Amino acid sequence: MPQPPFRLRPIDSEDRAVLLRIYASTRVEELALTAWDEAQKQAFLTQQFEAQHHHYQTHYPEAQLDLILLDDQPIGRLYVARWRREIRIMDIALLPDYRNQGIGGELLRDLLAEAAATNRRLTIHVERHNPALRLYRRMGFEPVGGTGIYLLLAVESPPDRETEPLR
Repeated sequence: MPQPPFRLRPIDSEDRAVLLRIYASTRVEELALTAWDEAQKQAFLTQQFEAQHHHYQTHYPEAQLDLILLDDQPIGRLYVARWRREIRIMDIALLPDYRNQGIGGELLRDLLAEAAATNRRLTIHVERHNPALRLYRRMGFEPVGGTGIYLLLAVESPPDRETEPLR
């Protein structure tokens, strides 16, 4: 089945509302377990989004923070940090209507190809019960560490014979 055409573009200050909507869509199941009313949920989501957004911009100033666009409409976000020996997927999220359509897999394949071409490992932190864990495992990610509710997954790129090992 052909994949829908999508593209990435850097986020800007005018994207805050859609970025909050994308973030909130990842927390729906968790918040359904609370007794909070909608106003409480929205206040919590806004506070958590702002804290995360500030953290990413403060601690990862060189990271690529992109919106995923389909027909010029935002459908998700992809945040990636590129270091000398590692590419870290900081965040990948799609709005619910665009999940399970191959978009996440295509983005991961592109990053896996980049990691292999540049002889770096590709990593991501994932909650232990995240449904996307199945996708990551199918794509070759293996647990290499973890803390609390998070696993650190990695795909190790084989070292180039002419360079030093990456480990």
